[in-house]
Amino acid sequence: MSISLKDAWTIIHGMTFGGLFLLAFTGGLVDLYSLRPGLVTLAGAKERIGRLNLVTKTMAVVAWLTVITGTYIPYTWYRAKGATSPRSILLSSPTTAGWHEFGMEWKEHIAWIAPMLATVVAYLVYYYGRRLVQEDKIRKIALVMYNIAFLTAAVAGIFGALINKAAPTR
Repeated sequence: MSISLKDAWTIIHGMTFGGLFLLAFTGGLVDLYSLRPGLVTLAGAKERIGRLNLVTKTMAVVAWLTVITGTYIPYTWYRAKGATSPRSILLSSPTTAGWHEFGMEWKEHIAWIAPMLATVVAYLVYYYGRRLVQEDKIRKIALVMYNIAFLTAAVAGIFGALINKAAPTR
């Protein structure tokens, strides 16, 4: 078994950066949700905020790395000219043309929302810190943005896996 350069970049983009994104999301979600007044004191929030700062910053950086590498490395191979390019393979069949029409449009445009929202959440955690325990509205806004960032990235990841299965970049 051998892994080509294109396979390696696809793994780095999807499995490595995508996997780190999922891990950071999970850890951050637990800490952000637990910053409720009934679950933590202001003194106990200090440790969680420190960890949450690190996790949300990591999630934002990894989200940016994921969309940037995806846009400028595997996507260029996907868009190659020729009858054997992944794009041509998807468009040649009516059953897979929808993967290109909707799936790649999502990956090209909407997936960029994930790092933007992750960055906003990282900033909110940094700016408000322990006040997130008291500022319920801000914490809820951060949670909503955090979940939307995850959902947009998850949908892009699912489309990426399915498209790569139907028309791999080799």
